[in-house]
Amino acid sequence: MTQIKVTSLGESKYHVEVQEDGSTTKHEVTVTEADLKKYGNGVSAERLLKASFEFLLEREPKESILRTFPLPLIARYFPEYPTDIRARLG
Repeated sequence: MTQIKVTSLGESKYHVEVQEDGSTTKHEVTVTEADLKKYGNGVSAERLLKASFEFLLEREPKESILRTFPLPLIARYFPEYPTDIRARLG
């Protein structure tokens, strides 16, 4: 079972920890207010990040996810991200 834990570091930065198969990866993601408006459908940054990591984990192993990145970078690698994430968040 996969666990995704999101913690605010302040100033639009978030620590994301992914536990799966007995190992953990750690990531730092920047989520701005503009990102929340564009992708978040009014949800919290924590909820947006959890859904975003679920999206990523469906496409690649946790070890392949960048350690540090701004949220919009996901759309560069996965063009379907904006549409998919909005649908997930309803």
